[in-house]
Amino acid sequence: MLILTRKVGESIILAGKVHVQVLSLKGSQVRIGITAPDDIRIRREELLKAPVPVKSESGPLRDRGRKTPSGKPREEVLALARRRFP
Repeated sequence: MLILTRKVGESIILAGKVHVQVLSLKGSQVRIGITAPDDIRIRREELLKAPVPVKSESGPLRDRGRKTPSGKPREEVLALARRRFP
């Protein structure tokens, strides 16, 4: 693992294509900005490790019908994400 120290406003470049910049610090949180070509997918690690809801024999998905922070139905947002990120 390469460990670097950066100040707010400084950045690093990965593979000559991906720019990662430190935007701000707030307590123990670091806010970063990432600029990358469209063909490079950027995912938060915790979302990759999150369990996927599974339909049980007793009924529909537990989250069915819930709204997202944008107010759109969760199923609509998931369908859009699946089309954009197969």
